[in-house]
Amino acid sequence: MKKLLNTLPLLALLLVVSSCSSVRVATDYDKNANFGAYKTFAFFKTGIDKAEISDLDKRRILRAIEAELLAKGFTKSEKPDLLVSLFTKSQQRVDVYNNSWGYGGWGWGGFGPWGAGFGPGWGWGWNQPSVSTSTQGVLYIDLIDANKKELVWQGMGTGYLSRNMEKKEARIKEFVTEIMTKYPPGAQQ
Repeated sequence: MKKLLNTLPLLALLLVVSSCSSVRVATDYDKNANFGAYKTFAFFKTGIDKAEISDLDKRRILRAIEAELLAKGFTKSEKPDLLVSLFTKSQQRVDVYNNSWGYGGWGWGGFGPWGAGFGPGWGWGWNQPSVSTSTQGVLYIDLIDANKKELVWQGMGTGYLSRNMEKKEARIKEFVTEIMTKYPPGAQQ
């Protein structure tokens, strides 16, 4: 029992850390669509142009989607079975932590026989809260039946975005990969 109690804080920390970096995925699809009949794809420029993200990020997302679809056996075509579109949303999150010393904290700077500023003593502290901001993003990938012009599948991934340029491409690939593991419906997860 004691071992379990000692291990519990570590497990809780691992859960918190892993949940912050993961991508939560949800999908919806047309139950009447014949997903086995779709073999080719193209990007739906009109829909992609409306996505409110930088052109660099659009290209990163499109490259990742293309790689996933090619790995699933699709081919890119001028006369596609599926049109691929996307859109995004983002939300800024601000966390304020108030865990600093306050009035009457023990610290350095008391007055002693050596002069001001040396030795321990009671004094004024400061209560400076720390502020952390992060951006949570949502990526929607839409697959549209090119002949019927109807949405047949939508995948949505939600997670925290990186501002670090080196990590951004990897994070985008992670979003797309996690979403596309759910296509086609009923595929092995």
